[in-house]
Amino acid sequence: MSQILQQVDPSTLASVAASAGVSVPTTSNGLPASLPAIGSASTAPPAGSSTDPSIARVTPQGPPQFDYRANLTSPVFGMNLFTGTFARGSSSRFNPDYIVGTGDRINVRLWGAYTANLSLTVDPGGNIFLPSVGAVNIRGVRNANLQSAVEGAVARSFRRNVYVYASLAEAEPVRVFVTGFVQRPGLYEGTSMASLLHYLDQAGGIDPTRGSFIQIQVKRGEQVRARVNLYEFMFRGVMPLVNLADGDVIFVGPRQNTVSVAGLAENAKIFEFPSDIKLSSADLALMARPLAAATNMRVTRNTGVVRNTEYYALSDAASVTLGNGDEVEFTADKKPGTITVRVEGEHDSVQEYVMPYGSRLGELLQRVQFSSRSVPENIQLFRTSVQRRQKEMLEVSLKALESAALNARSGTSEEARLRAQESEMILQWVDRARKVTPVGQVVLGNGPERDGLQLENGDRLRVPGKDGLVLISGDVLFPNAVTWESSTSVGGYIASAGGYSQKSSARRIVIAHQNGSFDSAEDNSRGVRPGDEILVLPKIDTKSRQLFKDLTQILYQIAVSARVVLAL
Repeated sequence: MSQILQQVDPSTLASVAASAGVSVPTTSNGLPASLPAIGSASTAPPAGSSTDPSIARVTPQGPPQFDYRANLTSPVFGMNLFTGTFARGSSSRFNPDYIVGTGDRINVRLWGAYTANLSLTVDPGGNIFLPSVGAVNIRGVRNANLQSAVEGAVARSFRRNVYVYASLAEAEPVRVFVTGFVQRPGLYEGTSMASLLHYLDQAGGIDPTRGSFIQIQVKRGEQVRARVNLYEFMFRGVMPLVNLADGDVIFVGPRQNTVSVAGLAENAKIFEFPSDIKLSSADLALMARPLAAATNMRVTRNTGVVRNTEYYALSDAASVTLGNGDEVEFTADKKPGTITVRVEGEHDSVQEYVMPYGSRLGELLQRVQFSSRSVPENIQLFRTSVQRRQKEMLEVSLKALESAALNARSGTSEEARLRAQESEMILQWVDRARKVTPVGQVVLGNGPERDGLQLENGDRLRVPGKDGLVLISGDVLFPNAVTWESSTSVGGYIASAGGYSQKSSARRIVIAHQNGSFDSAEDNSRGVRPGDEILVLPKIDTKSRQLFKDLTQILYQIAVSARVVLAL
C-alpha cells in the first residue's frame, strides 16, 4: 500500500485528504510534507466522547414486560389463560411420557460394591458416560423407562452387588419461535419439557381479534409435529405433551368462525368453531352453559346484507344451526305465577303470604286478623319499585341543584368569593343527600280504591299499633317523642321538644301521617293524629332565589320520601 501511495501525485493526495477532512501539513510550495498513516489504529477517543468513568453507559434493555390486564377483561373465551402464570411457571421434571434428548441432565447414583454420585448431560450422540460401564445411549427413552435402561447397562458390567438409581434432573434448555397470530411474536426461552402454554404466555397470548384457539401447530422445519386445540384443554383438561427442540416453531393460525354469547350464561363470551362445520345451538350450549333461569335464546344473523333476528325456546333449539358472526343471547321468558307479600306490625296472623299474580290489597286484608291494638285505617305499604323511582327523582333534583350552584353568576369579586363558599357547602350537602335511601311508601286512602290496588311481588305491609305518641324531629333543640293530646297545637308539640333551634320564621313544618300522607302546618295548626311525625325543615340562607327554591324543594322531597330532615 505504501508503494502505491508513493507513486501518486502529491497534489492529488492532498486534495483527497482535504475531502476526507484530514489536515495534512504542507511545504512552502503547497505540497504535503507527510502522509497520514493508513490502516493504523487510533488510540484517541472519538470527538464528543468522554473517558470519564463516572458517566454511565447506556446498556441495551430487553423487551418490556407485557401488560396482561387486557386479557382478563377480553370478551374472547380463553384469553384469561394468558395472565403470565404459565410464563412464570416451570415445567414438571417428573413427566413420565417425556422423551429424553440431547442436553438433558441426568442424576445417577451407584452404591454397593461400586459407589458414585454423578450428574451427567446427554451428549450429541444421545449418550451418558458411566465409569466402569461406558457409554449408555438413552436418547429417545421415555422418562418412565429411564431407570430400567440405566439398570440394564450397569448390570452388563457389574453382575452383582452394584445398585443404581437414575432420574431426570433437568430438561434441555431450548429457544422456541412463537409466531403467527400472537400478540408478541418472537424467540422465547424455556426447556424441552415446558408446555406450549409456557411459550404462548410469554408471547402475550393469542391475538384476540385475529388468532385461533383451535388451530395451533408445533413445527420442526416443514414437519408438523403436533396440532393443538386449546378448547380441549379448557373443557376437558387435555394438553398434548410435545418434546421441543431448539428452533422449533409454535404457529398460531388465523381465527376461524365465531359466535358471540350474551345474557343468562356462565360463559358469555365469543367462541370459535371450525370454518368447515355448522355449529349447532346444542354444541354452543355445552360451551356457554346457560343458567338455570334461561328459557329462550335470541339469534341475530349477521351474514349477508340483511340483519335478521330469530327467537327460539331452548327446548326446541337443539336443531338450530349457527353461522359465522351470529350473536346469541340467552333470555328468561317467564310468566309470573305467584307473588309473596309480607305483613308486619300489630296483627295476629302469619307474616308471609303467597298469593296469585294480580291479587288485590283487599283480598290480602281479608286474610289478615287484626288485634285490638291494630289501626287498620292507617295501614302502610312499602314497595321496592316506588323506592327505586323516589331515588331516581331525588337524583334528578340533586343534579339540577349542582348545576344551579356551579353556574350562579356574580357581579363583583367579593360576591364571587361568597358564591364559591356557598357552592362548596351546597356540593357537600348534595353528597350527603345522595346517601339518603327513600322508604318507598305508597300513600293509601280509606276508600274502595284502596282495596282495588294491585299487589306486587315483594310488597311489605305494616299494620301500625295504638301507641299514642307524636314524634318531633328536624330543626328543633331536642328531637323527641311526646304523648298525643287532642288539644295541643303543632307549636305546642315543638315547644315540648325545646323549640326551634334557629330563631327565624324562614322554615317549613310538615306533618307525616302513618298512612303515608303529608300536610304542611303552621305553629297554630291542629289536627295532629296519634302516631304522626312532625318534621321541622331548616331555614335556608342563600343569596340566589333559584338555589333557595331548589334547596327547599329537595328538603321537602327528602322529608316526604325518606322521613329524614337533612340539615344544611
